[in-house]
Amino acid sequence: MNTNNKLNKANSYRLSQELLRNKALKKGVNLVAPETIFLSQDTSFGKNVTIEPYVVIGRKVKIGDNSKIKSFSYLEGAKIEKNVIVGPYARLREGTVLKKNTKVGNFVETKKTFLNENSKVNHLSYVGDTYIGKNSNIGAGTITCNYDGLKKNKTKIKDNVFIGSNSSLVAPITLAENSIIGAGSVITRNVSKKSLALTRSQQLEVKNYKRKSK
Repeated sequence: MNTNNKLNKANSYRLSQELLRNKALKKGVNLVAPETIFLSQDTSFGKNVTIEPYVVIGRKVKIGDNSKIKSFSYLEGAKIEKNVIVGPYARLREGTVLKKNTKVGNFVETKKTFLNENSKVNHLSYVGDTYIGKNSNIGAGTITCNYDGLKKNKTKIKDNVFIGSNSSLVAPITLAENSIIGAGSVITRNVSKKSLALTRSQQLEVKNYKRKSK
């Protein structure tokens, strides 16, 4: 592709984005610094939606009423219901469904994940091929280990589950209602209702320890 063709293509893309932004603004979408926001032809907005600067919205994205997409987030193939907060720096991949009053926070990536009402994945997590029930909290640094080298496996997290920070959930696995996962755990077996599960090495402390000199 020669230089003129590249320039023409870039100008065409710029004009199409201006049209999409103007269409969204006329519908009542609050685009903060609209020139930094990128939309798709099929992006669907509800009422009172806010899109912060440097957000990219790919194909097949629906955003419900009163939801906010914070800066530097990338969305594709995601359905977002009302009163949802996404980002900043979140990535929602194909097959993500966020029900009402949920939150996906900073540096969180989701893929083929269903997040039910009032649940949160707030920080620094990867959640893939996962069902999360209502009123559950996924702690910072949680990873669903969904790929075993041959196929993808599913994680099921039921209602009212609390997962401590820096936990790894090795799929296939189910965490039953009202269960708790202790921080820093690697969970490889199903967890029953109202149970605490944790895998953690015993802390060792050596009193008055002196480092060897060189």
